[in-house]
Amino acid sequence: MTQAPSLSPTPPAGDEPDLSEGWGEQRSRLRKDLRRLDVLFFLICTLVGLDTIGSVAAQGPQGLTWMVILAVVFFLPYGLLVAELGSAFPVQGGPYVWTRLAFGRLVAGVNQLLYWISNPVWVGGSLCIIALTTWEEFFTPLPGVWKYVAGFVFIWGGALAVVQSVRIGKWVPIAGAVARVVLLGFFLVSVVVYAAEHGVHALPAGEFTPTYAGFVALVPVLIFNYVGFELPSSAAEEMKNPRRDIPLSILRSGLAAVLLYGGPILGILFVLPSQEIGSLGGFIDACKAVFTVYGGSIAADGTVTLTGLGSVFGGLAAAGLIIGLLTSGVTWAMGAHRAQAVACADGAGPAWLGRISEKHGTPVRVNILSAVLGSILFVVALNLTGGDGEKYFAAGLGLTISTTFISYVITFPSLAVLRRKYPDQERPYAVPGGRVGAWIVTALSTGFVAFTVVVLVWPGFGVGWFGTAGNPADSLPESFAGQRLPYTLSQVLPLLLFVVIGLVFYACGARARRRARDGAVGGR
Repeated sequence: MTQAPSLSPTPPAGDEPDLSEGWGEQRSRLRKDLRRLDVLFFLICTLVGLDTIGSVAAQGPQGLTWMVILAVVFFLPYGLLVAELGSAFPVQGGPYVWTRLAFGRLVAGVNQLLYWISNPVWVGGSLCIIALTTWEEFFTPLPGVWKYVAGFVFIWGGALAVVQSVRIGKWVPIAGAVARVVLLGFFLVSVVVYAAEHGVHALPAGEFTPTYAGFVALVPVLIFNYVGFELPSSAAEEMKNPRRDIPLSILRSGLAAVLLYGGPILGILFVLPSQEIGSLGGFIDACKAVFTVYGGSIAADGTVTLTGLGSVFGGLAAAGLIIGLLTSGVTWAMGAHRAQAVACADGAGPAWLGRISEKHGTPVRVNILSAVLGSILFVVALNLTGGDGEKYFAAGLGLTISTTFISYVITFPSLAVLRRKYPDQERPYAVPGGRVGAWIVTALSTGFVAFTVVVLVWPGFGVGWFGTAGNPADSLPESFAGQRLPYTLSQVLPLLLFVVIGLVFYACGARARRRARDGAVGGR
């Protein structure tokens, strides 16, 4: 029987060490400042992303139907899976460590690179473009060089927050969670006021009927809305009591996420005609429309003008939305960057990236590198799309989701593998149903993320097959209508590049791995 992995600061001397000596040197710089409530706010900020609400609403009422279905067949199994892994193996680096113990350092290292690099793609991509669009909608245009300046302020403002110590940095997800609750709550109240004055658009029961074409279009953004449970585990050794707090926080944040998503999507559908809901501006446009009840008007052509108190509330909502977007990126970075630093210190990447700052107790070098990559991707994408926000948003969001989900295809099966390899490991929480239960939640979680990758790389996969209705070409993002090859290349080429970077990172860790092997031999 394989020896169970040590969870102590000193790696074990057995045949299956948890992490190399390189990480052991950095461990002492971590600070245990995360409490249960901090973890809950962290997860709410992670799960309730504001960048995809418009994308779901743009698919009409069936988006709500699929949201409920996926909450049962994906969100619940995924939460059970992470609750067991996070409480049984509460080691800094979370997903990297689980995958490392299950499949070895090479697979875990390349997998972790994909997980980490999706964050700068997301921040420099869809998050940044929605923040800039919101600013221009509610405040002032950003012509020419000012768009680049604003983008850099967004990206590097987030980097500054990620660099801070846990004691300071944890206030970012707290602020983000509060901003989400206030913004989405005020929006729903405003929808009720708007409905009382102007009525709402009818939502025929037939439009809630789920279709396969709708599923293919919605599954990427809906499942992306539902992921992030594993992020606090990346900072497990900075928690007061990870074995207790991780499962409890997953349960509570999961319920909150479903409510905080469903309400605003329903509100958008009530306020805006379905044909006027855009993936990029759906939530922004709905906010402007409902805030006219406080001052403003909607012209015959749909143009919204806010005045008086409506303008004030619009500005506050815009600021809240931008804060929500920024804190989403920061919170994901706090988890993904820590896991990448652990991987590098363990010999799966350049050792210099695995260093933890003595001053801050955070992986400053990984944080800075991520901001640099996000800035480069922002500039390149903005130029390649000719400043077309919708095209930039669609390509950036698709690449973010597919990169993240490819890593999940490797990480999720770790549950079943570690059940077999370490049957005697203490599990404060275990997936119900024994080995069969573990295999069911693993199969459901892995199957859905794998299918999501396929439909992102090839939108419309399966549409029109076996007599199903619809045209595969209609599943392409509107900004890429009739441009399947350019869209496919925007997804496949970066993914191949990221895998190559992962292999290069692993090669750069050869010296650290060799030193760890020599130390292990010398210690026997």
